[in-house]
Amino acid sequence: MSASRTRSFALAALCLLALTACNTAPDAATAVRLPPSSGGFDYQLGGAYAPSEAAAVVVRDVTAEPLPGAYNICYVNGFQTQPGEAELWTEQRGELLLRDGDGAVVIDPNWPDEYILDPSSESSRLAIFAILAPLISECAEKGFDAVDLDNLDIASRFTDAASGRVTQAGVFALAGMYVRRAHEEGLAIGQKNAAEMADVGRREIGFDFAVAEGCAAYGECAAYRDVYGEHVLQIEYTDNLPTGFDVVCASADRAPLTILRDRPLATPDRAGYAYGQCQDPP
Repeated sequence: MSASRTRSFALAALCLLALTACNTAPDAATAVRLPPSSGGFDYQLGGAYAPSEAAAVVVRDVTAEPLPGAYNICYVNGFQTQPGEAELWTEQRGELLLRDGDGAVVIDPNWPDEYILDPSSESSRLAIFAILAPLISECAEKGFDAVDLDNLDIASRFTDAASGRVTQAGVFALAGMYVRRAHEEGLAIGQKNAAEMADVGRREIGFDFAVAEGCAAYGECAAYRDVYGEHVLQIEYTDNLPTGFDVVCASADRAPLTILRDRPLATPDRAGYAYGQCQDPP
């Protein structure tokens, strides 16, 4: 899920002029604080709002402000364009977009207004990082505690030459650059989805926790829990729930903080809003 925003390409251009500084990380990551594994949890990418009950953890887009008193996680899409930004990327950074066998820009079939970035070469990774890393710094400046980095799974979803191919090594290398920037800023950073890559994500790339969408629906929750322990934030969606939510909550594999949301992540004043949270420990 992605929220609309306009990025500053002027800032990216300045960063490109000083690329070494943009991509410098210390040998050891700054100590970071992980999300709580108990209390209320809300996932608010469709718009920020005051939760009906006290939230210990909330995820909001980088364009939003943190929720006072909560552990705030800042959403940044590090591997795809944002809705409403297609023209900016095609006109100003078209060489950074993934292309299919016919040379057409590859679009995410689940989000038809998002283009896939191509971090397969070092030069493209550096350019993408220069554009997007300032958003991680913006998260820190606003007072967020962590980053929800969407979406590592392009390394497995776009590997066919006919529909566009990225190199897994390139995806992992760019992810590592984002992780280092987050740690430089004192932020924890979460692996988003890609359960099959959890071990690599934690032990090699350096993610601190996981954000898992639909892991109960796909039978993947244990893969995250085996690597990240209690530090998994689980979101199930009303349009992709194989059983009742009570069955999800009763599962031994589900995360301590597990919620049910509507797919568009609507605010409570919008039609279709849905929210529920498992109350008891798994």
